[in-house]
Amino acid sequence: MNKSSAARHCPAILISAPASGQGKTTITAAFTYYHRQQNRKVCVFKTGPDFIDPQILSFACGQPVYQLDLWMMGETHCREMLYNAADADIILIEGVMGLFDGDSSSADLAQTLDVPVAVVIDAGGMAQTFAAVAYGLAHYRANLPFVGVIANKVGSPGHAKLLEEALPDSMPLLAAMAKDETVGLPSRHLGLVQADEIADLDLRLVRAAELLSSLAPCRLPQPVAFAPIATSPPPPLLAGKRIAVARDAAFSFIYQANLDCLQAMGAELTFFSPLADHALPEADGLYLPGGYPELHLQTLADNVAMKQSVHAYHQAGKPIYAECGGFLYLLERLTDKDGHAAEMAGLLPGSAQMQKSLVNLACTACSWNKAKFAVTVFITRNWKQRCSHSPNRSRNAIVAVAKTFTGWVRCKRLICITISHSIRRLRLDFFYERSLYSA
Repeated sequence: MNKSSAARHCPAILISAPASGQGKTTITAAFTYYHRQQNRKVCVFKTGPDFIDPQILSFACGQPVYQLDLWMMGETHCREMLYNAADADIILIEGVMGLFDGDSSSADLAQTLDVPVAVVIDAGGMAQTFAAVAYGLAHYRANLPFVGVIANKVGSPGHAKLLEEALPDSMPLLAAMAKDETVGLPSRHLGLVQADEIADLDLRLVRAAELLSSLAPCRLPQPVAFAPIATSPPPPLLAGKRIAVARDAAFSFIYQANLDCLQAMGAELTFFSPLADHALPEADGLYLPGGYPELHLQTLADNVAMKQSVHAYHQAGKPIYAECGGFLYLLERLTDKDGHAAEMAGLLPGSAQMQKSLVNLACTACSWNKAKFAVTVFITRNWKQRCSHSPNRSRNAIVAVAKTFTGWVRCKRLICITISHSIRRLRLDFFYERSLYSA
């Protein structure tokens, strides 16, 4: 068991907003770029189970961005992550949705971990009401650590001055970003466009960092004390095993924490592309993560050699783990929201069709019967964002995947299996904290 005795102190801030669409990701990325330009080491986290925003933030900070979520990860692990990051010059945490939204909200995280909150407010078309919104957010809940406000889409220096003068003395204007359409981040279903698909992302973020400090001083938050957390290394249950992980434009929804965990357990990871490669690499386990297979239907369908390789791998009795987009790839057929359909791997019976709007958004917990599924443990916590419908709701699909997964990790607490053929985006629990090592 490892534990350092000394607390670490590091300036930290959680950047939230009254709602989605206020510019949290753009502002957080701009703050990151700004502080890196001041030769500061910036460590960035994302609140909640999100894959796409961390890609933007990782591009901005130049290192992996990890998630913080009290419900899925637990308070202890969140504290451990922040303590380990506190050797940076500043910690930035992007919130999720509105400040108080959800059962495990950004406000819950900030209050539990005692990280001060700054709210981003779209100031377009507002003057004194800007301060009223900020005041309401700051005082809606008692004892919320609230440090100030960040104005987005500010019209002019005079507008910035008006906003600042409207705020009470206890609520400083931490930064003000001028309105500029060139720094906006493009979006589509499920959120922002992925970082690798935005060709001029670096230029957008450089401009955003310039704008962030153009109308008001960009202030560094006060240091926060992060207490040490006792940890134990994971058991080497995957020593000598190689796991093939799909990773390309169609399968990119991967938590870095999951990869870290597998490697810490002794696994060797090898990556491949179902879009470009024609055969699976030699491996003891296959991991098909989520992503956007619906945007690459024909390429996936035309890669017959890869689909045959997946079938041969399954027939050899080797374990397969597939989630969300990866699960859809294992079905017989996938149809996008415009009605274009293509043949997928066909390993599991059934088909799915993308819907034109979000069907479901929720956190889920489930427990499965050990004997029924022939697996070791079944208490999982997951995130689902569903944009598809599958008329084939036979549970045989779930059983098939669960059984193929059996034998990969044989231990008292098995990696959680979070599969549902009717869910478009079922986001995997962080393997370790609640599935493998919790008492």
